[in-house]
Amino acid sequence: MHHKQRLENMNEISTVFAQSPSNIAIVKYWGKHGNQLPNNPSISFTLSRCHTDTSIKFRRNDSDKYTMRFLFEGKESPKFQEKIEKYLIDNQQYFGFLKGLDLEVESSNSFPHSSGIASSAASMSALVLCLLQIEKAVNQDVTPLDMRKASFLSRLASGSAARSVFPVMSLWGATPSISDSSDDYAVPLADMVNPVFKTYHDSILIVSNKEKSVSSRVGHSLMNGHPLAEKRYQTARENTEKLLKVLKDGDIATFIEIAEAEALQLHEMMATSTPPYKLMEPNTLNIIEAVRNFRQETKIPACFTLDAGPNVHLLYPDAYDSQVKSFIKDNLLQYCHDNQCIDDIVKKENII
Repeated sequence: MHHKQRLENMNEISTVFAQSPSNIAIVKYWGKHGNQLPNNPSISFTLSRCHTDTSIKFRRNDSDKYTMRFLFEGKESPKFQEKIEKYLIDNQQYFGFLKGLDLEVESSNSFPHSSGIASSAASMSALVLCLLQIEKAVNQDVTPLDMRKASFLSRLASGSAARSVFPVMSLWGATPSISDSSDDYAVPLADMVNPVFKTYHDSILIVSNKEKSVSSRVGHSLMNGHPLAEKRYQTARENTEKLLKVLKDGDIATFIEIAEAEALQLHEMMATSTPPYKLMEPNTLNIIEAVRNFRQETKIPACFTLDAGPNVHLLYPDAYDSQVKSFIKDNLLQYCHDNQCIDDIVKKENII
């Protein structure tokens, strides 16, 4: 981390770098209000292999404005550049330190762009981690990054990005039993989680590599006025409290119940919205059925969760890795687009 650069020299180019992972929610966040505030709390595993790498080169210019050029995997990406510029303008009260800087942002993902993995959590949190390093360089501040501030600013860029800045697991959303929890930022749960959950794998079964039929922004807005919305938020709040206890106790059986119920509820909310959306595909259902049969027959505690799309996240402790991998190869890859499966694991503590 480049915290000590001095920027008096107009032509001196400095570089900051951050890597930030995607995350997968167990209790789902669906529905928001105000400025990216969640209508219910959510709890997620932080992944490690599906991540975004972002670097920003910056130098002083001779004006009081900043300029920005954005490259994604070596190519200009006007759509993403526009998204970043809008974010910086909408939240300019936090980014005054960028005035008078030329920025060149380069970003790349460790997973294929078309793999149907939501990348905004990884990409926006990586961007924020870089911007906060620039702030430190400009202010010649050598103290460690404030990860709560990183979570807060990441949330303003993409709600679920708030959860990506902490390893292992995060909680985002005010929750009575966690005193420092907030709708404004996520809090880390690593210290409250039984060691078994720190060994979890997430094998992401790519049923479709198409872009989602409904964007997250539109999906969240469909919760406004949804006849089942209040019941859903209440269930999510209850499941959050229940899951916090389950995580502490290492209660895998109840973890499975909550994870799968939450995944299916998310899709039910979409199916019963106006207009309705069907995000699962036939092969999503084939995988779910196969996973449940496998668990029943083998007593191996593998379970599924889903994002707002057709791909299936298969979650299981490391102790069962070889059996689950064989099961995926023999039974599940046939349902995946081009036999595509991405094997990820929970991000451990103290790995930057």
